[in-house]
Amino acid sequence: MKTIAITIDERTLKSVDELIAHSEHLRNRSAVVRTAVQEFAERERQRQAEEREREIFRKHRVRLSRQARALIADQART
Repeated sequence: MKTIAITIDERTLKSVDELIAHSEHLRNRSAVVRTAVQEFAERERQRQAEEREREIFRKHRVRLSRQARALIADQART
């Protein structure tokens, strides 16, 4: 692992220390920060993937709508 320095406001630092005091698996500030950054990075990757998918749907919405109507009509006939 690499050692880095960060600047953090008192309120956030107090929250970190409270998390440590009430957690069995978060033993120190570094563990809290690592966990928070990992979870944030995962959420951000997920958000970006969802945005790419939304853009694909927007780009192809007319064709997808046409295909959906055709599929529903075909299912209604059978």
